[in-house]
Amino acid sequence: MVGGSVRAGVSRRLVAVDWAMAETALSLGHAPVAIAELIQFRKTTACVVPPGCADLGLRGGPNFEALQMLAPDLVLSSNFYGFIGPQLGRIAPVLVPDLFVPGSAVLPRLRAAQTALARAVGDQDADQALATQTEAEFSQLAAQVASYAATPVCVVTIGDARHVQIFGADSLYGGVVDRLGLRNIWREHTQFGFNAPVPIDRLLDFAPARLLVVGEVPPSVAKGLSQNIFWSRLPQVTSGQVTWISPSNPYGGMASALRFARALVAGVIQ
Repeated sequence: MVGGSVRAGVSRRLVAVDWAMAETALSLGHAPVAIAELIQFRKTTACVVPPGCADLGLRGGPNFEALQMLAPDLVLSSNFYGFIGPQLGRIAPVLVPDLFVPGSAVLPRLRAAQTALARAVGDQDADQALATQTEAEFSQLAAQVASYAATPVCVVTIGDARHVQIFGADSLYGGVVDRLGLRNIWREHTQFGFNAPVPIDRLLDFAPARLLVVGEVPPSVAKGLSQNIFWSRLPQVTSGQVTWISPSNPYGGMASALRFARALVAGVIQ
C-alpha cells in the first residue's frame, strides 16, 4: 500500500491528494499540511480543516512543484489516482489504498486504510480509539432504525427531471445502509460512480422501497419533477415514503459515512 521507503512513526508531514484519505488523517488527529481542491473539500468534508492548510490544486493533476516545495514525508492517495503515482513517488513515499472498488464493500476498506495510515505515522492508539468510537456510534444509529429493517430502501440522487442515480452496495451510501442493518433494494451493477443512472420510471420496479433522496434538487429540476407523470405517480411519492437527506461526500472517509448515517437515521425516524 505504501510506495517508496517510509518508517512507521517517522512520517508526520502529510499531504493528501485523495479526499477520503484527507478525512482519515484529520480524524486521526494528523492534519495534512496540504489537500487537493481544498476550497471544495472544506465545503463537503465532515471534518474541521486547520486554517493553515494549503491547496494542492486538482486531485487528478496536483501542482507538483508546490508539492515538492512542501517536502512531505508521506503523500495520501488512493486507487483513483494511480495514474499519477509515479510522479508522486518521486517526491515522497505514497500511501495508495484501494478504497472504492466495483463490487466491493467500502467501509471495511476505509477501516483498513485508517489502520495503514495510523501505522505509517506511528499512532496505533489513535486508530484504535477512533475505530471504537466509530463502531459505537454506528451501533447506536443502527439500533434507532432497527424497527425499519423489514422495509427496503432505495438511495438515489436526482440528476435531472427524468433520471436518478441509484447507489449500490459498493458505494459509500450503500455501505452505510448495510451497516445500519437496512436493506438496499438495488443489487444490480453500478458504474464508475458506484451508482446506476436510470430513468425515473425504473423506480416503479421498486415500489415497496422507501425512497431516500440525497442532496438538494435545483429549482429547475424540481419544477420538471412536478411535471413528470412517472415521478408524481410513484407509490413512494403518493404515500409519503420519500425521505430527503442532506448530502455527504460520496467519496469521503469514515467521517463522511457517519455524517450520512446520522442524516439518514434522522430522516427515516422523523
